[in-house]
Amino acid sequence: MSVALVTGGSRGIGRVISEKLARQGFNVAICYSGNESAAQDTISECKKYGVQAMFIKADVSNEADVKNMFDEVKDLMGPVEVLVNNAGITKDGLLLRMSEEDYDAVVDTNLKGTFLCTKAAIKDMMKARKGKIVNITSIVGVNGNAGQSNYAASKAGIIGFTKSVAREYGSKGITVNAVAPGFIQTAMTDKLPENVKEDYLKQIPVGRFGSPEDVANVVEFLASERSDYVTGQVIEVTGGM
Repeated sequence: MSVALVTGGSRGIGRVISEKLARQGFNVAICYSGNESAAQDTISECKKYGVQAMFIKADVSNEADVKNMFDEVKDLMGPVEVLVNNAGITKDGLLLRMSEEDYDAVVDTNLKGTFLCTKAAIKDMMKARKGKIVNITSIVGVNGNAGQSNYAASKAGIIGFTKSVAREYGSKGITVNAVAPGFIQTAMTDKLPENVKEDYLKQIPVGRFGSPEDVANVVEFLASERSDYVTGQVIEVTGGM
């Protein structure tokens, strides 16, 4: 069985992606940063599909943590063939009120984390002459959003990174794509005021918010052999927003 690693895989969109890949027969490894019980729950769900599953606590912005994570997955399950760079954080605020620490934290986790994990995965993928890398960006990285200059910068950076790495490694049988979700219903978005959610809904032609399943369906396609001729792309999952 192929091995898939999902960063930030314990909750929200990452959890649904992990379960979707397990359902498709992938052995799944997830990394988490804080909530171990959520990681255990996700792994338990993945194992229901008869696959191997494991979780690792890691800071994706730390090179030593990332190296240890990939080494551990390789030792226990084999080299990573599918990497989903999903780990991400927000620290929102208007530009003049945003601290350097909040800017750095978001860019380090979201963008640098994607860089470090991709770099760690590429060597074994090159040896195998196959591999799938799916980076979770955001529609905010395409359109921008007031109060999220750090988040938008990190997610726009992921788009440029995706397109560049796809050009570097396409000839090695490795595809690199990005998925840009719009307004997806998660525990994070559930906390928004009703009037804010109503304003967002008016911008979505299909007339509903997205679900983590909507995102996971696209990731599952990009992780499969059906997407072998798709690389360097940014697929928006926004309901037309």
